[in-house]
Amino acid sequence: MIPRYTRPEMGQLWSDETKFQTWLEVEILACEAWSELGEIPREAVEEIRRKARFDVERILEIEAEVHHDVIAFLTNVAENVGPASRYIHYGMTSSDLLDTSLAVQLRRAGKMLYDGLTRLREAVGKKALEHKRTLCVARTHGVHSEPITFGWKLAVWYDELRRHLERLERAIETVSVGKISGAVGTWAYVDPFVERYVCEKLGLKPAPASTQVVQRDRHAEFLTTLALIGNSLEKFAVEIRHLQRTEVAE
Repeated sequence: MIPRYTRPEMGQLWSDETKFQTWLEVEILACEAWSELGEIPREAVEEIRRKARFDVERILEIEAEVHHDVIAFLTNVAENVGPASRYIHYGMTSSDLLDTSLAVQLRRAGKMLYDGLTRLREAVGKKALEHKRTLCVARTHGVHSEPITFGWKLAVWYDELRRHLERLERAIETVSVGKISGAVGTWAYVDPFVERYVCEKLGLKPAPASTQVVQRDRHAEFLTTLALIGNSLEKFAVEIRHLQRTEVAE
């Protein structure tokens, strides 16, 4: 992300530190689930939770050698946990960790955007009421047409933002799906309970069916929604910029 255009809280969400912390949370929850099934000793889970930590620089150092981000992460965590680390990632494939963690981050990012968009719509609605009798000229093909009010122009934006909020809410739910079902999604080496347990703790739903990965149409829908929102914001900004030009001065 470009720092100049990134809100601090959003930048922090997509930092390496937060990414690996989310990975660690998923791995520990999976261990807890296995413990509930009696497959991992509770003492081992307690030790894992107590000792599990990571160092971003160390992970990157290991990754430069092994060329695999998840192996690098697990290796670094194991360096801190010790013998009990043999239970971490039990029955899982890399995408179980990656896609479930990504869903957590996308959900959190989506909620940040939803809150911001809600505040924007409230501000636009307030201005629409303030300017409901502020006359201005409408244009067709850039040429003066009929008189309207500036409040009416803002009312159009207000309604457009309502639709975006509805789309974003749907997109957040669509992408809030995790999977811990193994290399081809068939739970061959992992009990479905582990998936349900982890997803519930993280505020996600288990994927009804998956392969090695959560299907990418979910992510495409989320990104398409962001693109539509961005398109409207760009339209609003260009209109305001145009109206403040010296030769327009509206």
